[in-house]
Amino acid sequence: MILYRYRFLVLMLLGYMLIGCASVENRRDPLESMNRAVFAFNEKVDDFVLEPVARGYRAIVPDPLEMIIGNVFSNFGDVVITANALLQLKFDDAAASATRVVINSTFGLFGIIDLASDISAVSDIDISKRNEDFGQTLGRYGIGPGPYLVLPFLGPSTIRDAVGIAVDSSIFHPIWSIYPDFDFLTVRFPASVGWAIDTRAQMLDTDKTLEEAALDKYEFVRDAYLQRRQNLVYDGSPPADESFEFNGEDETEKLE
Repeated sequence: MILYRYRFLVLMLLGYMLIGCASVENRRDPLESMNRAVFAFNEKVDDFVLEPVARGYRAIVPDPLEMIIGNVFSNFGDVVITANALLQLKFDDAAASATRVVINSTFGLFGIIDLASDISAVSDIDISKRNEDFGQTLGRYGIGPGPYLVLPFLGPSTIRDAVGIAVDSSIFHPIWSIYPDFDFLTVRFPASVGWAIDTRAQMLDTDKTLEEAALDKYEFVRDAYLQRRQNLVYDGSPPADESFEFNGEDETEKLE
């Protein structure tokens, strides 16, 4: 089943690239018409499923338990961050993230308590949360983002980041890769649903701001996503020849 899932992902990405070759009106977003359709679909799913469930989750689950659930998923994420920091030769970040995993998995009771962040906040030891993934790793080694695309259910991405999601989930993430004996229906699927609900609940406070700030929500999300990913790849200092202004004429980011 896993093999078929990744075959489907590869075919989908090839389809996106072929369509992109036929439409180049927007160099950053040659798939805009299709992306808008997927974006509209995701919005409906969010309006009728994800947001109501997330609001119910926040209303029912006590704040301490909600924080515990978020901490556990964050601890799993630190494993992915450690692996990608090593691949990018960012040894300080890798050491910090690995230390977070060790501290939170042992003294923090399998990530229930985020002791690492508390230690970082009250001392000179910098083991604060990092942000690395395989999409950033590919960018670090000169792989361009490719066309912007909106993935069903997953939201904004690029060709490069979609590949990164597949690699992180199939190779680095503890629940979906390191423990292959975990049953899909009893462990992996519930964990995926729990992670999605917890992530959506954390974003509830930003919904109103986004709705008020965006005349065109699709463009706002796209431009914010591309800018954020560019900054992450270059650790906040992108080269001058790869920067672009979203609302101006200068769009020189390389999307090869």
